[in-house]
Amino acid sequence: MNFFDSHCHLDKLDLAPFGDSFDAFMAAAFEAGVQRMLCVAIHPDRWQAMAELVAPYGVASGSRPQVWLSFGLHPTEAPDYALNAEAIVAFVRTSPFCERIVAIGETGLDYFRSNTAERWQHERFRAHIAAARALEKPVIIHTRAAAKDTMDVLKSEHARDCGGVMHCFVEDWETAKKALDIGFYLSFSGILTYKTAADLRETAKKAPLDSILIETDAPYLAPVPHRGKPNTPIFVSHTAQVLADLRGVSLDAIAETTTANACLWLSLSC
Repeated sequence: MNFFDSHCHLDKLDLAPFGDSFDAFMAAAFEAGVQRMLCVAIHPDRWQAMAELVAPYGVASGSRPQVWLSFGLHPTEAPDYALNAEAIVAFVRTSPFCERIVAIGETGLDYFRSNTAERWQHERFRAHIAAARALEKPVIIHTRAAAKDTMDVLKSEHARDCGGVMHCFVEDWETAKKALDIGFYLSFSGILTYKTAADLRETAKKAPLDSILIETDAPYLAPVPHRGKPNTPIFVSHTAQVLADLRGVSLDAIAETTTANACLWLSLSC
């Protein structure tokens, strides 16, 4: 089996089950078939530390996963943190890990707690898209209770030019179609396994197979049967299995297809 966890936060994992050893966790992930991961940063103050954590996992081998990087500022993090496109571009271009930085974000809009169109969220969202376009890298989108505004910004900022993914997709089919129409991928997380996700599973059945990714968003959103526990990329197989069942194909086929999609989306030779 060959899984690509297209969105995880490896710097936030609970390593207690692995003897508090990051290397032990990575060995267990590889043993579980997770051969590739995209590690996503959510705050500039932690960008460098995250990159250094996964630094030993930059080369494909027969015994450890390969990890790529994405840098951004999550829409609910640090409202007072000023981040413009120029700062993102400068960091990526000067980073010693620049060859492994393959996406920008996560970024987007989240009105779940504020119930309002926060101006600073919009400004930072636009800055990330501008940086992604300048760097010619795809952008990772977080949207919660803000689907219309999110799609409006993506269109007005010409996000089609850089491409991207709707991370942890939970919106309706109409929103899915709008994202697909601008060339974006849909990434499904452990939420797909929840009993309450019937509508989402219908969307996962309808979406073109060549536009689908899988992710864990670890350590968040653990899938059934691990719901309520800290998540880990090892659990990505549960989401893949539900997706396979919905599509009427084998788990191997979903693993192979979503891995190929992720490699194409990120312009990787894998």
